[in-house]
Amino acid sequence: MQQDPVILAWVEQALNGDQDAFAELLYTYQDAVYNLCYRMLYDRAEAEDATQEAFLRAYLNLSRYDTARSFKTWVLTIASNYCIDRIRRRRMHTLSIDADEDDGAPALQIADDRPEPEAVVARGEQSRALQKLLATLPPEYRAAVVLRYWYDYSYVEIAGILDTTESAIKSRLFRARQMLADKLDAQTASVLAPLLEG
Repeated sequence: MQQDPVILAWVEQALNGDQDAFAELLYTYQDAVYNLCYRMLYDRAEAEDATQEAFLRAYLNLSRYDTARSFKTWVLTIASNYCIDRIRRRRMHTLSIDADEDDGAPALQIADDRPEPEAVVARGEQSRALQKLLATLPPEYRAAVVLRYWYDYSYVEIAGILDTTESAIKSRLFRARQMLADKLDAQTASVLAPLLEG
């Protein structure tokens, strides 16, 4: 894949100490990094912290960046690894895997141009149900699911981001779907049915 010459120029300038060039890289990719962090952590403040940390790590390790690789993929790799570590630390501090019905975490929002009140309620229920299911997955599986189904990355791209093989990603996604199906009770299935059909 041909790397964008503007991105390569910004990387080169940033390596030579130009902070404005690195700021351009940050502005270009901050939304993608934030969205990935939010989908993995389900907390706006944590996602903002994770985004800052990912770019700080990218800045400090810029000399290790391989220009043959997409900069976006590289920075998403840093962000996803940081989020996985953060989820693991969070789980070590959690006494129970079972969350309350309303655990205070913001629900994944499903975009709709002009929703009716009933649609807003239904979509909120769908988002909470989907979030609750995703939260049951191990961090590596959750990252693969988010990258595949929210970002539409190929297996090869996900393998590059998560530093593993394509077959490992296929296996993780297959197992993740099995885990999600096993945890899908009748009530949750009825809430998610419109999403699964559409």
